[in-house]
Amino acid sequence: MARETDRIINEKLSSRPAPAGKLTLFALLAFAVLVTSGPARSQVVPGSMDVHWNEGSPDCAKNPQPPLQLRQYDGQTFILRENLCTTFEAPFMYLLVGTTKALLIDSGDIADPNVVPLAETVMRLLPGDGATKLSLLVVHTHRHLDHRAGDAQFARFSNAQVVGFDIDSVRSFYKFTDWPNGVAQVDLGDRTVDVIPTPGHNETEVSFYDRSTGLLFTGDFLMPARLLIDDAGADIASAERIAAFVKDRPVSFVLGGHIEMNSAGELYSWEAPYHPQEHVLQLTKNDVLALPSAVRSFNGFYTVRGQFTMENTIRILIAFAVLILVVTVAAVWALVRFIRRRVRARKATAEIRA
Repeated sequence: MARETDRIINEKLSSRPAPAGKLTLFALLAFAVLVTSGPARSQVVPGSMDVHWNEGSPDCAKNPQPPLQLRQYDGQTFILRENLCTTFEAPFMYLLVGTTKALLIDSGDIADPNVVPLAETVMRLLPGDGATKLSLLVVHTHRHLDHRAGDAQFARFSNAQVVGFDIDSVRSFYKFTDWPNGVAQVDLGDRTVDVIPTPGHNETEVSFYDRSTGLLFTGDFLMPARLLIDDAGADIASAERIAAFVKDRPVSFVLGGHIEMNSAGELYSWEAPYHPQEHVLQLTKNDVLALPSAVRSFNGFYTVRGQFTMENTIRILIAFAVLILVVTVAAVWALVRFIRRRVRARKATAEIRA
């Protein structure tokens, strides 16, 4: 995996700008293509998801893993994943490169660059050197730590801006005036990314739609994993909102924040460092369109509807705690009754003998 990462980075570095004469010729050819094939511009840029993600290991100590896996979707789009042996969360991050700016969606679960060199890897993928290095915007699908722990790695880079993860920062940066309604845009230069509020898993959750590739990035809101729902009402509204958004738009793939199930749809045990026969990362537009109906069937605790497994972890823990309390109280009550009966029986026996 490390060699694959180096290969992708080396190919990216070797594709730096050509001499001015060649650039001029290329620009003229590009202009001619744009003029003569206007309708083709509406087509999304194709890419490949033909990738086998590292499955981790049943014994990470005996079988060390590379901390970061890099996959190039197309010439300007990259998928990164932290290894299961490094963190059981194994989150995915996405780098979209435009002509004036690049966008990194999420920064993972590891803060220490010596453990996971996320910032260094991302910076090497960006065009330019020194003062001409393309600027980078680091954003988050939501504020949970496993999607923002790597933020601090970008602090030393002058060309990087990290957007705040709290709700006020999210609303302010994207200029949402009627949260969670409306759609914002991020202009990367010849590449526009739509930002759609999708709270429900978390109040700060947003999804990103890249118009160039037709990729929809949904974080923990929709993924081949447990869908943890904190606010069912908000989640239903978000599911309906994003289904309406994609209805008349091309969607190449839906890419979430984690994989937690195998190819048969069975969930791995919590915190498992090994994912044999892992489910593919990508979901489809049909999955997005099916989500509203599934979420409406959620009972508030735990529901399986088709390929969706929905949970409210806090309620489940509370219910479990209440159950333990009830069982404990019942056991104590039964024990007290038993002791009282034994005491009365002994008294009765003593009176008869007397």
